[in-house]
This record gives sequence, structure tokens and C-alpha cells, in this order.
Amino acid sequence: MNAAQATPDYAKLFRLDHRTVVVIGAGSGIGREAAQALAAQGAHVVVADYSLESAERTVAMIGECGGVAEAYELNVLDDAAVETAAERFGTAAALVFTAATNVRKRMDDYSMDEFDRVVNLNLRASFQLIRRFGARFAANGGGSIVGFASIRAQVVEPGQGVYAATKAGLVQLAKTAAAEYGDAGVRVNVIAPGVVETPLTGQIQADEEWYGAYARKAALGRWARPDELAGAVVFLASDASTFVTGSTLTVDGGWTAIDGRYTPPAS
Repeated sequence: MNAAQATPDYAKLFRLDHRTVVVIGAGSGIGREAAQALAAQGAHVVVADYSLESAERTVAMIGECGGVAEAYELNVLDDAAVETAAERFGTAAALVFTAATNVRKRMDDYSMDEFDRVVNLNLRASFQLIRRFGARFAANGGGSIVGFASIRAQVVEPGQGVYAATKAGLVQLAKTAAAEYGDAGVRVNVIAPGVVETPLTGQIQADEEWYGAYARKAALGRWARPDELAGAVVFLASDASTFVTGSTLTVDGGWTAIDGRYTPPAS
């Protein structure tokens, strides 16, 4: 270690005191849990969501626990609104975005309107967020950008084609942004969850057989709770990950690590 380099204070490795973190999609699900976890580590959290009412509910939850947050209404499909948000919060320490949608249909059954809806929210909006905030962070000395991909960027099944393509695209956008903004101190990473009990997976949760099949696919034999993704967000937003960029952090209960749930005989 360079003699002039200060010894890290590991007790504060995950702390975010005196830092602002913008969480888009924080009105529910994983985004809400991430916002609460970041606030618990001392961050001032900008709770951004398409629904201002939902954002305000998250802010109230954070306030009840002694955290500091503010609600911000944001439609990520509105380019001007994204630019305004980047200008306003360009000095933040981190950006986290979780907003996504899915239409589970085989490719032959997809309408182009459905295709556009999934691609526009999952990929186009992500592209705009990454480059607008990336440029602002770069101009202001650096920062961390955290997007949400999926195990579907790696493994697929019938009916997941368009969603999977957008998530694979997000992984590559993050890698490219890491390369383009890295010299300016901007880190860009994605988290790839497995199946999580959120509103986005409500259709599956309502089908007992489908729900059970997905639970059995993971090494842990169950679905994730939204709060189980929050630690990964805090890690990537904090100084605990200062040399991590262009990476995909998989949080899937072992889904992509194993080949089914059958355990062959030992001999």
C-alpha cells in the first residue's frame, strides 16, 4: 500500500452518509426496498416513480424509520423529464433504476405495440437514464449507476423472448457505459435477480403449479423477497464496490448455477 494512502475505515464501508442516491421505480417492489436500505445507511434518497402517490408512501416509510427522503414524480419514457432529472440530481452519488415491464407471450403471438412497450421501457429508457446521468456524474467527479437486468439475460424459456432481449441489451449497455465513463470515475453495473415476489410476477404467483416450479428451479428452493435484493444495491452504491464496474451481480438463489433439481445417486 502506498504510504500516503489512508487506511480504509471498514466500519463505514457501506455507509452513505451525506450522499444523495436517486432510486427510480422506488414506489414499490425492489425499488422500495432498495430505497429503504439506502436510507438506513445514511443516504438522502430521492424516491422517484411514475406514481407520485406511491413515491410518497415510500418516503413516509423511510421517515418512520428515521431516514431522509424526498418524492419525485418521473416518467422515464419522457426524454425531457429524464434530462430534467439528470440536471437536477446530477451531483448525486448514485443512480439506481428498477422500472421494467414484461409481456409473456410467444414471439408468434406478440403484437408490435407490445414489442414497443417492452423495449421502450426496459431498454430505451435505460439507455436514456444511463447516458444522461452518466454524463452528469462524469462532469461532477464520478458516481455509481446501478440497473436491474435479470437471469433472463442469460437463460430463457418460451414466452420470454422480448423481455430477455431487453435485459441482455441492458447488460451490454452497462458494459459499454462502464468503458466510456470509467475514466471520469463513473461506475456502471447491473443486478440480475432470479424470480422475485413483486407486482411484475403477479401472474406467476397466482398459479400454484407455476409458482412451485420456479421455486424448485433455484438451488435455495424458493423465490426471493424484494428485500433480498437491497443488499446488492447498497453494495454497488457504496464504497464497498469502488473497483467494481461493467459487472453483472447475479442474485438468483442459485438458479443459473445448477442443472435442475434432480440429485443423482452418489454411486
